[in-house]
Amino acid sequence: MAWLAARTSKSAVTQLMRISWRTVGAIITRVMADIDAVADRLAGLARIGIDEVHYRRGSRYLVVVTDHDTGRLVWAAPGRDRATLRGFVDLLGPERSHRLTHVTADGADWIADVVAQRAPRATLCADPFHIVSWAQATLDELRRKAWNTARGKPGGSLPGQRSGRKVLRSQGQAKRWKNARWALWKNPDTLTLEQRSTLEWIALNDPRLHKAYLIKEGLRYVFTLRGRDALDALDRWRGWAWRSKIPEIVALQRRIANHQTTITATLTHGLSNALTESVNTKTG
Repeated sequence: MAWLAARTSKSAVTQLMRISWRTVGAIITRVMADIDAVADRLAGLARIGIDEVHYRRGSRYLVVVTDHDTGRLVWAAPGRDRATLRGFVDLLGPERSHRLTHVTADGADWIADVVAQRAPRATLCADPFHIVSWAQATLDELRRKAWNTARGKPGGSLPGQRSGRKVLRSQGQAKRWKNARWALWKNPDTLTLEQRSTLEWIALNDPRLHKAYLIKEGLRYVFTLRGRDALDALDRWRGWAWRSKIPEIVALQRRIANHQTTITATLTHGLSNALTESVNTKTG
């Protein structure tokens, strides 16, 4: 039963074995107690990933720790703050905490603070997925501004100033801006024909937003490289973002500059939270 729970979905286990999930939970608890009695899941940790995963309804989170070298989930606990992560470090102990060499995480300050205090020898690596998500959020902010501008055009004129055809055309543009989100977010190699057409339309109607899209893709490309090539590409990207003169993109560049140390570590060592994210899909 525990083997099934670790490899299939909750609904699959309950339907296949014809028991409630509460019963499966009790079995998992007993199996884990048996394992913990004979094995130390925290032994030999050197490179770990730390992330939080949302579970159930409401603001409920688990802090999840995975081992990069074995691919295993080694610890999880409810919470999403410094106190929760300190619980893991306390369990690990000072000696084993000092043996940690690398920690991957998103840009959360509460993770960085605990790692700096309790595992000072570990190199903190920023997760590329989260860094690129900052650029995606910036891009979506610019798209929403274009959408709101298009929506406000008909209502911003006096009655009789705009023909019905022009009003309908403006409303149609507003709808297209609203539906442009995925075309701007997705990787170019996964775009549909309609989404490629939307990008071409954006390039004609808002060159500034299209430039921001290209800058986002440039940042994503940086994380496909390694070593010196990646660091040089990041420097060029920062210059490009700064010269864009787009306030939101310039602010993104400053944010990335503030995390330069952890991003440099990521590009140098080639670590990410991809393993942890994969575990999270099963944990959540």
